[in-house]
Amino acid sequence: MEKKPLFITDTILRDAHQSQAATRMRIEDMIPALETLDNMGYWSLECWGGATFDSCMRYLGEDPWERLRTLKKHLKKTKLQMLFRGQNILGYKHYGDDVVEKFVAKSIENGIDVIRIFDALNDPRNLETAVNACKKYGGICETAISYTVSPVHNEDYFVKLAKTFEEMGADVICVKDMANLLLPYEAYSLVKKLKENVSLPIHLHTHNTTGTGDMTYLKACEAGVDIIDTALSPMANGTSQPSTEAIVATLKGGERDTGLDLEQLSVAAAHFRKVADKLKAEGILDPKVLNVDGKTLMYQVPGGMLSNLLSQLKQAGKEDKYYEALAEVPRVREDFGYPPLVTPTSQIVGSQAVLNVITGERYKMVTKESKALLRGEYGALPAPVNEEVRKKAIGEDKVITCRPADLIGDELPKYTKELKEKGLGENEEDVLSYALFPQVAEKFLKERDKKGDEKADENLVRELIVEDISE
Repeated sequence: MEKKPLFITDTILRDAHQSQAATRMRIEDMIPALETLDNMGYWSLECWGGATFDSCMRYLGEDPWERLRTLKKHLKKTKLQMLFRGQNILGYKHYGDDVVEKFVAKSIENGIDVIRIFDALNDPRNLETAVNACKKYGGICETAISYTVSPVHNEDYFVKLAKTFEEMGADVICVKDMANLLLPYEAYSLVKKLKENVSLPIHLHTHNTTGTGDMTYLKACEAGVDIIDTALSPMANGTSQPSTEAIVATLKGGERDTGLDLEQLSVAAAHFRKVADKLKAEGILDPKVLNVDGKTLMYQVPGGMLSNLLSQLKQAGKEDKYYEALAEVPRVREDFGYPPLVTPTSQIVGSQAVLNVITGERYKMVTKESKALLRGEYGALPAPVNEEVRKKAIGEDKVITCRPADLIGDELPKYTKELKEKGLGENEEDVLSYALFPQVAEKFLKERDKKGDEKADENLVRELIVEDISE
């Protein structure tokens, strides 16, 4: 049989540490391994987007744009990939089309090659602007299907979505299995169907929360999947992706041999093992994230959502209601029209389930995000909603049926003006950071600009000293 190498995207620089260590890996922890990673022969390195943008400014005091430029400087041979939440960009609400387009343009300009674009509701209208911008500015457009399990989410649904994405101009189709719900034989069948119905490469993303990730990849590989996401072993498995080394070793010598060198992978892994040990010592990487959790298959709740549920119940002093809240999640999801549980819908459904349990009455209190979801502000829900619940939540409010972003005008002039009035920011990238996370970015830019002024003062003093000496 003809050899068809399997391509690998490594997530060590983004999703691996987002899933295991709350996105706390610093750029200085990455730089020493970048040359080795660049020579590996990966299809791409996922290194930006998702929660990295917020986390850089909020917790690490790093400029996310500067991080991207630094990565690009060191990674000259390998495509850099980011995760992009459609009309939500990297935030939690819809932004105007001008903000979406500018963000895509600047991401590509600063070093991104592949943009993986998804929508929490799989509403193609929420991907349109980002897809068009990605094509316009020369990026590789990878549209992602948010994989989930429900009475309305079946193979035909996913194939139809993939065909829609192909017609929209996608270059690659990704199946994004964020909660590790795609089981091995289902993966084989789905990949086979996709390969028969679309002519684009198929990229599969999963985690190992339920312990089935490696088997899912192996069956997908047999069905002809083109690219998979894995993570170097020091931050693989559990809530992260299956291990790169394990997959490479498994396929070595066969028709899907990845061509990656296990010795070089172990060199890179040795560096990231030290980083993982440091994050463990700081209490950021909790070994519990490596546990296999079968509850995910029962309740379809991603790992991060489980910890959120527990944290909310703890704050309310109702930890004993954990299993009640878990059981309430699928009921709320059904009432809300079966949205896939991925940011931001996972947080919306989870928070509402907790409220339903701790108040003792379903929908006695409804969060503003639940109201927005039921009002159509996030887009079209996959299935009909429970109309009684909707009426209780939003009363006689009109439900939005158009593309939600059509109701949002241009926003960049407003954000540019606001930042200028605050005396902050130096460029368009700063305006975009502020547009996505106003409070976090304002605080970050104040600190950064203050440090910049101090540095300028130091340089001036140094120049004066040099002049004095020369005289």
